[in-house]
Amino acid sequence: MTLFRLDASIMPATSASRALGDIVEQEWAAAHPDSAVTRRDLTADPVPATAWQNAVLGGFTPEGDRSPAQLEAGALAKTLADEVVDADALLFDVPLYNFGVSQHFKTWFDLVKTDPRIGSAVTAVNGKPATLVTVLGGNYSEGTPKEGWDHSTEWLVRVLRDVLGLDLRVVSRSFTLVGVDPALNDFTEMAAGLKSDAEEVARKSGRELAALRGAAA
Repeated sequence: MTLFRLDASIMPATSASRALGDIVEQEWAAAHPDSAVTRRDLTADPVPATAWQNAVLGGFTPEGDRSPAQLEAGALAKTLADEVVDADALLFDVPLYNFGVSQHFKTWFDLVKTDPRIGSAVTAVNGKPATLVTVLGGNYSEGTPKEGWDHSTEWLVRVLRDVLGLDLRVVSRSFTLVGVDPALNDFTEMAAGLKSDAEEVARKSGRELAALRGAAA
């Protein structure tokens, strides 16, 4: 039994997404204490920005004519795809940055999708149980002054659920910058409630991942 965990936060020591991901992982480990965890930390080991272009061009080039960079990119794409294909369940911890998708995650996704098992119409991870943990420094929900400024969450759900075909559940927490940005001090009580709610959803999601994998094993 293997859980694949990807982290994209650039601040691992204080990361709210990693903290929620820890809760999901703890629930998984409680149900499967002997299982392995395959970790992909995109901050500690970022995917090279040039890898996607090289992998795409390599796909249109006969193998014997591929450049060293194209061969290396193709090998890395296979390694990344192996990690998700071989896992029994998947956990993605991806914060919102500057109102958009984490560049580290986007680079990872673009490259892994060049592998035929992931880029096909029906992927090799279709139906696999997964959790997306995402956190937002502000609050972009309906009725707020910045409603619609979150250009990450919907995209993440779209590519994980609809493109990869994952059986996805989502854990989301807003207002993580309350207590950091003085301009948000008036929302301290609300932020505490959102944090507590997200932690409960994370616990539930971790139990669901473990149960779904257990039922399929």
